[in-house]
Amino acid sequence: MEPKIRKMAMVVNKYNMYEHDQASEDLNYWFTKSPLERLSAVTFLVKQYLKPGQRMDKTKFKKSIIQK
Repeated sequence: MEPKIRKMAMVVNKYNMYEHDQASEDLNYWFTKSPLERLSAVTFLVKQYLKPGQRMDKTKFKKSIIQK
């Protein structure tokens, strides 16, 4: 019997935590995704946060009135 060949390779990236800018890398990652994929990810996260039947509290957000 032949041994199973591992199909997934382990990947390790080491960074200096004082010099590495994770926020910049995250932003660049999301800029590579389409707007639909970004919206889908946000919707997924919101659904995980809310309880079934619960709606998002939108009272914290107000529409600003633009005066001419």
